[in-house]
Amino acid sequence: MSNPAPANDTVSNAESVAALHALVMQSLDDDQAQETVSIPLEGKSSIADHMVIASGRSSRQVAAMAQHLAEKIKKETGRSARVEGLPVADWVLIDAGDVIVHLFKPEVRSFYNLERMWGFVDAPVAGNA
Repeated sequence: MSNPAPANDTVSNAESVAALHALVMQSLDDDQAQETVSIPLEGKSSIADHMVIASGRSSRQVAAMAQHLAEKIKKETGRSARVEGLPVADWVLIDAGDVIVHLFKPEVRSFYNLERMWGFVDAPVAGNA
């Protein structure tokens, strides 16, 4: 017989998701990411609660932002984020569980246009650098 989860588990999970999202946004801002957009996925998809999309000026900056973010997630949460695409760094995916981050070079971002795919065309742009 299993016990129902305490009501405060939901609150603490929401707080940890919010803290992870804030960590991601702050890290990208610190690394001067461009055209950062956060798309809320809660209730729309089971893959994550937030999808964050941002651009770097070059492959080198994209790779550096991804590495910094993965290190910060590990340090702050104790969880390892999965990172895909680092060798080329045109498009790097960081899967931190409740928050998924896509980092692009600008021309690759405009080609794939993930914001449009998720119906977030008129997304407010946060932290323009």
